[in-house]
Order: sequence, then structure tokens, then C-alpha cells
Amino acid sequence: MKNCSVPESQTTRRILLIACAIALAVAAGVALPQSAHADRVTPPDVPAKIRVPAGAEAFLVGHGVGTQNYICLPSGGSFKFVLFTPQATLFADNEKQIITHYFSPNPDEDGTIRVTWQDSHDTSTVWAFAERQATFATDPDFVKPDAVAWLKLDVVGSRSGPIGSNKLAPTTFIQRVNTSGGLAPSTGCDSLADVGHQEFVPYTADYFFYTGGN
Repeated sequence: MKNCSVPESQTTRRILLIACAIALAVAAGVALPQSAHADRVTPPDVPAKIRVPAGAEAFLVGHGVGTQNYICLPSGGSFKFVLFTPQATLFADNEKQIITHYFSPNPDEDGTIRVTWQDSHDTSTVWAFAERQATFATDPDFVKPDAVAWLKLDVVGSRSGPIGSNKLAPTTFIQRVNTSGGLAPSTGCDSLADVGHQEFVPYTADYFFYTGGN
């Protein structure tokens, strides 16, 4: 602050220091919209069935790396692998960990198990639900043949962090896109002897978080 030299008078010095502080605050305030603009998230191109409603705005994207975890269970007269939880870490573009992804009880639905995202810093958390017929996309123009479906999920529960932090709490919709891997195994769940057998299948995906649009 070369223009904020300190004069001899103590009173004048205090006034000038206050003036300098205000000037810096104003300068910071002017810079804020530029910073916010730089952080703006561009929504992905997706199949029509998983588009978010008008008015929803993307505010965060995380690049997920982890596993889709399956267990072999009886299904009708046969057996099949059923997803029992994803287990993934989401990273920012700078490769910094930002979110943990898994299944957990949703307190807003009396403990119903839902897919969950928890912020790694402030622990704000959201729970979401995808209705298969309406919000799963396997369109080959978008989704790789060996990849789990793209999804649009509606948030059905949220909690701020313990000190009121709420980075994720405003989320209304989440899209899972750009997937690779993660499909349930095609073998290994064929008989009663296989029941309980677990498979952890590596996958990657991008997760876009939206606010508004309700």
C-alpha cells in the first residue's frame, strides 16, 4: 500500500488506516463478481431424459473415482448382482479432494437409505434419489457400452455442517455423467452358493451439482 503512508499524528494515522482498510474492502468487493464469473460451472450436454428443470443452475462439479459395489442376491427364480453402495471420492479440477460419495440413511426420510454426497471440508451433506424409468440414460450417443448409466437425481434431504457451513446443502439436483466402468459383473452370481459374494467394480464419473429449478 504505497499510497497509505503513516503520518506522525496519532489521530491522523488512525483515520488514514481506516480509510485504507475501507479502500481495500471496496477493491475486494469490486473484484468479487470477476472471481465468481471465473468459477462459473458450464452444464454438460446430456440426453433429454436427464436434463434438469428450467431455472436450475450448475454451481459445482466433481470428478469421481471409486467403485460400484455389488452383492449377489436371489432374484425371482435366479440370482443377480445388486448394488449395495458406491464408494468414491470426488476431486476438483486441481485434483484436490472435495466430496465423499456413498450410501447412508437420509434423516429427512426416517432413515431411508439413499445415495449420499458429503463435503470433505465442511461436512455438509445431501441425499438424492433417481427414478429409473425417468432419469437413467444409456443412450449410446452419450454413454459408453461398458459404463454405468448417466443419471439425474433429485435431492431428497440435506444437512448443513456442524458450524452452519452449507456448501452442498442448497443442492436440488445432481447429474452423473461421463461415466466409465462400474457395471455389475456378468458372471459369479449364478447359484445359491454365490449368494453374499461381493464385487467392487472400478468406475469414474463426473458429478454436476445444481441449485434452484424447483
